[in-house]
Amino acid sequence: MKTIGMIGGMSWESTAEYYRLANEQVRERLGGLASAQVLLASLDFAEVERLQARGDWAGAGDLLARAATSLEAGGADFIVLCTNTMHRVADAIETAIDIPLLHLADVTAEAVLRTGVRRVGLLATAYTMEQAFYRDRLEGHGLTVLTPDADDRATVHRVIYEELCLGLVRDESRSAYREVIERLVARGVEGVILGCTEIELLVNEADSPVPVFPTTRLHVEAAVTRALA
Repeated sequence: MKTIGMIGGMSWESTAEYYRLANEQVRERLGGLASAQVLLASLDFAEVERLQARGDWAGAGDLLARAATSLEAGGADFIVLCTNTMHRVADAIETAIDIPLLHLADVTAEAVLRTGVRRVGLLATAYTMEQAFYRDRLEGHGLTVLTPDADDRATVHRVIYEELCLGLVRDESRSAYREVIERLVARGVEGVILGCTEIELLVNEADSPVPVFPTTRLHVEAAVTRALA
């Protein structure tokens, strides 16, 4: 079994899901007492959030690149970045290491395409919805990506940072997300990408009239497949 190097802590709520799902996946595939071989570098999200808010992506890239090199030095065979938003600095990470980075947007796009869906809505942090780095990567695979309108983007972002990252899961926020999804469906989307790892703590397939693509679970499944290859 290969060793998965996880860069997490952004937030630790979703990183805990990564760790749980990876171990469950390995146990399901191998049986018995099998569990995942994981090295985890868990960062202080408060520091990362300050860099995000300042737009200091170079500083954030340096921080995550150091985490990646420490995982490589510790024996990781490949890297999984346990956050969608911080794929904004994926190039800085890849430049710093000699082992592969399993890019979350590539994994997600491949999963969407396998279902035949081509036109997707994207729910994520404002950084991920409004900047080009993630949408361009998805569209490079042939997808058409729609994001919510400005008011809905603000709602989705606020719930992530003010609730889900703090472990707060509220019914009223679930209802708000359902309404955002319904408005995207009215614009013609065939599926919805849950493009922030915390969103899966709030909504799932039952909350959408079209298929949803949970990026955390998809990322973990791809990582475990690579680890067991």
